[in-house]
Amino acid sequence: MSSSASATRLGDRIRVPRTSARIGVARRDITPPVGIRAKNWGPADWERSEGAHRPFQLTALAIVSDHDRPRLLLAVDGTWWRRVADEQAVRGSILDALGLDADQLMLSLSHTHAGAVLCAADAHLPGGELIPGYLKALAAAGVEAGREAIERARPGLIEWTSGRCTLAADRELDLDGRALVGYNPAASADDTVLIGRVSVDGSVAATLVNYACHPTTLAWQSRRVSPDYVGAMRETVEAATDAPCLFVQGASGELAPREQYTGDVRVADRHGRSLGHAVLAALDALPLPGEELTLDGVVESGAPLAIWAGRAAEGGAGAGGTVTTVELPLRDLPSLDELAEAWKDIDPRSRDERLGRARNLREGYIAGPAVRHPVWAWRLGDAVILGHPGEAYSRLQTTLRARFPGVPIVVMNLTNGPGFVYLPTREAYERGAYQAWQTPLAAGALELLEEHACRVVADLLAEHTGR
Repeated sequence: MSSSASATRLGDRIRVPRTSARIGVARRDITPPVGIRAKNWGPADWERSEGAHRPFQLTALAIVSDHDRPRLLLAVDGTWWRRVADEQAVRGSILDALGLDADQLMLSLSHTHAGAVLCAADAHLPGGELIPGYLKALAAAGVEAGREAIERARPGLIEWTSGRCTLAADRELDLDGRALVGYNPAASADDTVLIGRVSVDGSVAATLVNYACHPTTLAWQSRRVSPDYVGAMRETVEAATDAPCLFVQGASGELAPREQYTGDVRVADRHGRSLGHAVLAALDALPLPGEELTLDGVVESGAPLAIWAGRAAEGGAGAGGTVTTVELPLRDLPSLDELAEAWKDIDPRSRDERLGRARNLREGYIAGPAVRHPVWAWRLGDAVILGHPGEAYSRLQTTLRARFPGVPIVVMNLTNGPGFVYLPTREAYERGAYQAWQTPLAAGALELLEEHACRVVADLLAEHTGR
């Protein structure tokens, strides 16, 4: 519809992008056991968790378009994969048990930094003896919830909208010539919240929330595992909608809360409520499920009143999907011995944490002068869901959404694997940011991923329109 008032006609509608399909939702509790290894920060002088701040959840969203195979999104409260073997074991178990192909499943981690360590190679460390069993339980929960969601799938809708939340801030601060990881008040941040309202039989069945912000509120001072701000966000939304809320992490490589690195769970809850209220505000601006605002007529009063009313709408059918890879360049990597020498003067606990991460990042992902970085993409009616295993900067999502205006695009970091690496901007490399010296990828990798993702989305949309 034209934005010009003179072009408006009776019967014109305010289009709500939608996905029309059979949809199922299921959930399992995956709260890590007390005592599991949860040392995710170098300064931590403890290793075993001493309880849980809030429950951890695995929520399955099954989407089955007409005459198509099911697609399954698993939103998981979890830290990050540290080894390719662990991610492949969990995801592989789910694929095998449910008889799915690799393109049918996206397992997305929330990226809380206050969760259990997801690394079976740490089984010999304090609390590590509980990790292998927890990984098996995580896979079993994915199988159970995934199967239930697929079996329960019924005709429904996902109606897409967006809101704004100022929780996320740029975390690239320069202080006295040193690049730090913390709130930079001079920089702006992407504040977009992309939301999918899932409805079945006219009632809300779930809410999908995609937002880019590192869950780093809680740090080494807190000895309890926590979903961080995601927990209170979920509680806020679910209390209002009486339906499960799924959170998937956006392209948040340089984004985090302003106030973070604390042991005070009240701060995490406050952050979560701020995001939750932003989600609810956007949901309340939508018409009723299945409807679109339609220009119904004119009522003569003291002024001529244009009457917009909700009317049943159609559209959003069809689906497509793909798994592709993009070749990304590697920088000249120092050996682990060279890294140990470079970090010899820092706190031993922090040094060991850095060396462990460097070792794990390389195994199973790097096998030559370049790497093949995987990208999953689904077109679901009017919307696109795109996921990859790395930690891209927010430019990935802002570029995609600017390139395809009007198309809801869910962009997910930390999804499937391998490739649990940062993809920073060239500017981050120039300033010596942590994300740039931590990643094995060379400058320019983010831009290559952006170009590839744009081609993938364009192809999916062209396939849909027949162009």
